[in-house]
Amino acid sequence: MWRVLIVEDDPEMRSFFESCVARSPALALAGCVGTVAHARDCLARPGEGVDVLLTDLGLPDGSGLEVIRQARLTHPDCETLVISMFGDEDNVLASIEAGALGYIHKDAAPEDIAQTILEMKAGGSPISPMIARRVLTKYAARQAAVPPPAAAPPPVERPPLSRREQEVLGLIARGFSYQEIANLQGVSVHTVQAHIKSLYSKLAVHSKMEAVFEATRMGMLPRHD
Repeated sequence: MWRVLIVEDDPEMRSFFESCVARSPALALAGCVGTVAHARDCLARPGEGVDVLLTDLGLPDGSGLEVIRQARLTHPDCETLVISMFGDEDNVLASIEAGALGYIHKDAAPEDIAQTILEMKAGGSPISPMIARRVLTKYAARQAAVPPPAAAPPPVERPPLSRREQEVLGLIARGFSYQEIANLQGVSVHTVQAHIKSLYSKLAVHSKMEAVFEATRMGMLPRHD
């Protein structure tokens, strides 16, 4: 079972997250707190592992970024999912740099957050489509601002994606979840994860966001200005 630490200052939202975790046989609650200080205490408890950190960013006594960094130091295998009202590029990029693997806007939070956690533990990087678009736009702008090198390296030859991998990639770019893709394709979630793992390898990326950006750069997906 994956042990989940919930850090959320809104009592109603915290209760919702806690009930989602409690209903999943694959998850166990490691703690449910509302401040940075209490989160630090939970992460500092000897002998108690934390496999997943589910955290907000705007907390009464500080930023969830502090909690993410602490979790990364004390529990190196812990994976972080941010669920926040902050959807701007700076907060998203700061969370990713601190160690977060997923970022969901509260307005787009799924009905069952446990499924999103399990998708992340299976190798995914859940991110709200709205936020993904903003981050990709910001990242593209940053890349465009960087002066080109004196001598551009030769293009890297990438193995071609299979037809099914291309279909899955297109659905990822449109914001569909693993389960939704499996339903649309008429296959199991495990098969979808296998396709995603293969296309990640072929594109030399590690997350949905990177896959969409790289595929767009390579002309596999249409650009949206």
